[in-house]
Amino acid sequence: MLAQNAVNAGDTAWVLVCAGLVLFMTPGLAIFYGGMVPARNVLAMLLQNIIALGVVSLTWVLVGYTVAFGDDAGTGLFGNLELLGLTDLKVPPAPNLHVAAGQVTIPTLAFIAFQMMFAVITPALATGATAGRLRLAGWALFLAVWSIVVYAPVAHWLWHPEGWLAKFGAQDWAGGMVVHSSAGAAVLGLLLVVGRRRNWPHTAAPPNSIPLTIIGAGILWFGWFGFNAGDGLQANGVAAQALINTHVAAAAGMLVWLVAERLKDGHCTVVGSVTGAVAGLATVTPTAGYVNTLSAIAIGAIAGIVCHTALRLKYLFRLDDALDVLAVHFVGGMLGSLLLGFFGDSGINPLGVDGLFFGGGGSLLWHQIVGVVTVVVFSFVLSWAIAAAVQAVIGLRTPADTQDSLDRTQQDADAYHLGSVAGLSGTGAAQRAHRRGQGRSADRPAGGASQRDRLVIAMLNPVLLPDTRELRDTLIGAGASSIVVSDATVSTATPAAQSLPRGYWQEQDLLDRVRVEVLVGREATTAVLDVLGRYGADRSESYVQDVQPATDIR
Repeated sequence: MLAQNAVNAGDTAWVLVCAGLVLFMTPGLAIFYGGMVPARNVLAMLLQNIIALGVVSLTWVLVGYTVAFGDDAGTGLFGNLELLGLTDLKVPPAPNLHVAAGQVTIPTLAFIAFQMMFAVITPALATGATAGRLRLAGWALFLAVWSIVVYAPVAHWLWHPEGWLAKFGAQDWAGGMVVHSSAGAAVLGLLLVVGRRRNWPHTAAPPNSIPLTIIGAGILWFGWFGFNAGDGLQANGVAAQALINTHVAAAAGMLVWLVAERLKDGHCTVVGSVTGAVAGLATVTPTAGYVNTLSAIAIGAIAGIVCHTALRLKYLFRLDDALDVLAVHFVGGMLGSLLLGFFGDSGINPLGVDGLFFGGGGSLLWHQIVGVVTVVVFSFVLSWAIAAAVQAVIGLRTPADTQDSLDRTQQDADAYHLGSVAGLSGTGAAQRAHRRGQGRSADRPAGGASQRDRLVIAMLNPVLLPDTRELRDTLIGAGASSIVVSDATVSTATPAAQSLPRGYWQEQDLLDRVRVEVLVGREATTAVLDVLGRYGADRSESYVQDVQPATDIR
């Protein structure tokens, strides 16, 4: 175990800041995924991610840390249990990563906190693939077991100097194998157990809030600076190199993805831009502290085209990966781990190894291949076994009839309370006083129907609607005496094509509309229909009927 110099305040502060940045990535991931699921599943997706902060933080302190970073048990497969529950932290401290040059200058607890955040976010990545299909209790149990049985041993193999893959020569700066490859392989196992969503791939769910997804992506990009730049455990030139590599790889991934979108689909999208950036971030992760800046740009660019192409894999293998975790994180993590065998540059980091492009031959590439294959097979087999066991014991897959409304069935709550009607803009004005005894508001049209009135019912396009004052005043000006507006969904004779993120589209048989019911005198019926026609109401799909006041019914 490495000896520890006197604690360095700068190194300690940097690692603690990076721990906070990586923690921030978990709610960022929740928001990133939450914006892309249907509106009735938003809260479920947020909770599936946030609960990892509770479950995995405790398993890490109790068991995970000692398995990953305790003294090797003698086989290179896992650490011993001397640090169980952090009751016997040693001096010198346990953080003796092979990526840290020289002696460790941070307190053990700083290292524990930093590595905890990696353990938290890794399994959370899988929730994007299984969107709409997880029971919360089963998922929490899976998180607890997986973080100990899969994540901690893989971290020991690659990030402990006595880990067998580290001694073999495989390198993983910040998690191409430990985080992304292991989580991606876990996705494969989970999908085999939870299966597909109803009617997939013939139906697809449009995102509820693309702006929310963009905010989440921004948080991920920001947090990734801590993810990659903190792994050397020192505030030095290698940390700066890792940070700039992280950023330029994301930039290159974004731009290449947009070009690929333009060539394939005829347009560039904002969801495509952040997806390409995340692909670049995932792919540069295993290389960030081992390659130069130009190599990082090349790695990000390669990620943009390869991960974009990998979007087709879920259809090829019939895997219902809802939010493309396999294409972005799994493929990106494996790709970056292998690219290190080409772009590794010992001039950047004395602990690095030269790759093929820098005169190092093929030995590093071979070590990376062995590492990737081993981690993927190990994680896939155990993840499938854990998921199958959880499904058998308490259930992991949610019932099919609840998949489209998890927020209501699991939390008895809704993420949003705005429809087309509530979303109409109103007018601002000082509050008007109401005289006591006044039968109706000064703003309200006269109610009550006579036997000469008609009820006009029409469906309007919410996109064409004005603010509430204009709609109200125009209809009253045409002769309306009462107006009722409500949300509606109508069927269409010809399905409308609806574009979805990342080049997908669906035929929508039901369209959002606003239902308007107007009480009007017979002589003004035509004028009201003309007004409604301005806002998308088709005369052939509107209705007019005579009305009889309820007071006339005997």
